[in-house]
Amino acid sequence: MNEQITDIKGVKIIPLGGLEQIGMNMTAFEYEDSIIVVDCGLSFPDDEMLGIDLVIPDVTYLKENINKVKGFVITHGHEDHIGALPYVLRDINVPIYGTKLTIGIIENKLKEHNLLKTTKRKVIKYGQSINLGCFRIEFIRTNHSISDAAAFAIFTPAGTIVHTGDFKVDYTPVFGNIIDLQRFGELGKKGVLALLCDSTNVERPGFTMSEKTVGKVFDNIFADNVRSRIIVATFASNVDRVQQIINSAAKFGRKVVIEGRSMVNIISIAQELGYINIPDNILIDIEQMKNYPDEQLTLITTGSQGESMAALSRMAASIHKKVTIKPGDTVIFSSNPIPGNEKQVSKVINELSMKGAKVIFQDTHVSGHACQEEVKLIYALTKPQYAVPIHGEYRHLMKHAELAQTMGIPKENVFIISSGDVLEMSKEKAGIAGKVPAQGVLVDGLGVGDVGNIVLRDRQHLAENGLIIVVVTLEKYSNQILSGPDIVSRGFVYVRESENLMDDAKEVVYSALERCLNKNTSDWGKIKTEVKDSLSDYLWKRTKRNPMILPIIMEV
Repeated sequence: MNEQITDIKGVKIIPLGGLEQIGMNMTAFEYEDSIIVVDCGLSFPDDEMLGIDLVIPDVTYLKENINKVKGFVITHGHEDHIGALPYVLRDINVPIYGTKLTIGIIENKLKEHNLLKTTKRKVIKYGQSINLGCFRIEFIRTNHSISDAAAFAIFTPAGTIVHTGDFKVDYTPVFGNIIDLQRFGELGKKGVLALLCDSTNVERPGFTMSEKTVGKVFDNIFADNVRSRIIVATFASNVDRVQQIINSAAKFGRKVVIEGRSMVNIISIAQELGYINIPDNILIDIEQMKNYPDEQLTLITTGSQGESMAALSRMAASIHKKVTIKPGDTVIFSSNPIPGNEKQVSKVINELSMKGAKVIFQDTHVSGHACQEEVKLIYALTKPQYAVPIHGEYRHLMKHAELAQTMGIPKENVFIISSGDVLEMSKEKAGIAGKVPAQGVLVDGLGVGDVGNIVLRDRQHLAENGLIIVVVTLEKYSNQILSGPDIVSRGFVYVRESENLMDDAKEVVYSALERCLNKNTSDWGKIKTEVKDSLSDYLWKRTKRNPMILPIIMEV
């Protein structure tokens, strides 16, 4: 769609994540000797990333230009926008700027990683601006599925860039005021160089429903299930949703238990900062549940995405220490499955149903992202010269590009870019001016970036075909076989039922060793290769399987 241009003197937009995928949002903006970074999120691993816990952005480019990096500005407190901060701050320790609740959630995360004392944070109010290098960033009020979400007007020497963050237009938000559409309009009148706009829901026509509509649904469910214990699973960070569950529980005279570590953490922070209103004496500890009949209890829990270690999944699998699902329970899923999580969610729903619980998952959730008409509204207000769709898979970005053109943006001014592309723009022209590393860094336990494609390939191989270890002991100097070859199998075949196969395999290895030793080969590399190749050929002929083979030669 856009050709490569290199002779522009303008502002550079460098996405380091968040394009062609949902999650891992991070975008750098660079002008001469200044870089600011919007968001620093993580994503969760694909099915083929065996053993990987998280994926975080590759910040090689920022490390190479550390003297230019002035700070992180954060749109809101969701994991896909803040989750990578504890890992990235180890290399890029610059101040973080965000709204009150966002900074509160970040501080809790930094505390867990022992980074609180070494990281500067600053709370910014809506309408306030901060100067970082040659950039001025203004925080603009938006609505999302977490309070205190912000869009940014980024004032640069090349022109004004508007970054929406994740947003929707909610005229009746549960907490706070509606999105500041007036400010978007004022920016449009003065002239906007580029609009970077959320694409997550751009395939859906119309408007996203208001968060308040879910409150009425909860009231109806609570009224229809007055004799049940009610368990509601939702995202821990959806504070407004939790508020509405608590409102319904209070209306029907129920006590509320908050369960799940992330849920307890975020609700504690939100309550401390005044973003949630919990009536006195309504919250009880999970230990006190036994003192109340089922019809007086509501549990709010994590696990709406079927995560294996989340509280609801453990309840469904009968491994939760304090809550047992029983017939008559009503379980509400107040979220839609994130693409890729459908199987896990379905498994949990089935497990709950088998235990006699009534499961409700329709009409109990509204999205926090803008549908087509809201995206059009932002275009109509800001009237940007260039459109850069962000936050979405490739199909979302393509649909967004089409929508931008219907709003009067010329096709050549709409840029679908990939993570790592350097998009440089000025009022005169814009184009791709290079590429930086942006592959994503894999986190496995305490290891960050020490698992790469080769290790993943080995894990895939082991998972699909298993492992065979061949052990042989040779006499020093004479290279006579003293013991072995012994064969150890893991994940290949059940050895006790395949004795003939293993005996024949030993013979194949023995013959391979004999061939090498008869040629007086003392190069262990050649011996191992011969053993590997011979055994691999034999096993493929017999089983049509290709296990990983590790020959181990010892010398005595």
